[in-house]
Amino acid sequence: MPRATLSLELPEQVWVSALSRQYPAAEFRVLAAMPAEETGVGLVEIAAADIEPIVTTIDGYDSVVSVTVLEAQPERALVQFETTEPLLIRSLSEAGIPLELPITIVDGEVTVELTAPRKKLSELGELLEQFGIPFDLVSITQSVDTQSLLTDEQYELLEEAIERGYYDTPRTCTLTELAEAIGRAKSTTSEKLHRAEGKVIKEFVTRDGRGLE
Repeated sequence: MPRATLSLELPEQVWVSALSRQYPAAEFRVLAAMPAEETGVGLVEIAAADIEPIVTTIDGYDSVVSVTVLEAQPERALVQFETTEPLLIRSLSEAGIPLELPITIVDGEVTVELTAPRKKLSELGELLEQFGIPFDLVSITQSVDTQSLLTDEQYELLEEAIERGYYDTPRTCTLTELAEAIGRAKSTTSEKLHRAEGKVIKEFVTRDGRGLE
């Protein structure tokens, strides 16, 4: 399933965005977050050289319904909050994508990692635009669980081929040398390798969401 990394610029109407811009050297690490019926509830750890003025400012935002300081130290505070503007959580919830926590917000920006089908990621992009949240797609990768996809013999064969440089460019291990290393005939090794490669390639293309012709 695709795994995407997005860099988001949170709107200033989101209290944590405005506060992090006011204190750009501070880090706001969101440890927990969940949408309620009309609000969002979360837990944030704040780290800064002078924590007190940051914490006392939170309650002044109109979008913040409640604030509870669970722990406070000179350079760190743990705060539970409820807000009427949980835009990021709402966007992910409507797109059907879980938010992978923790996330760290600094100076109004945050990087999130999401695992979801491409269709869901596309829907999220449209929702973020609707909510006025600018974003950049930093990367997208496709994962394939080869150990559950392949038999133990196929997995070990591919692992051996990789370790010996069969897939290197230029190739540092020939098919004959690979066959000798595993104690199999060259034709048998070629057939088993082809079957294992075919499984991995087909699984990758199918999970990519484009299917096979």
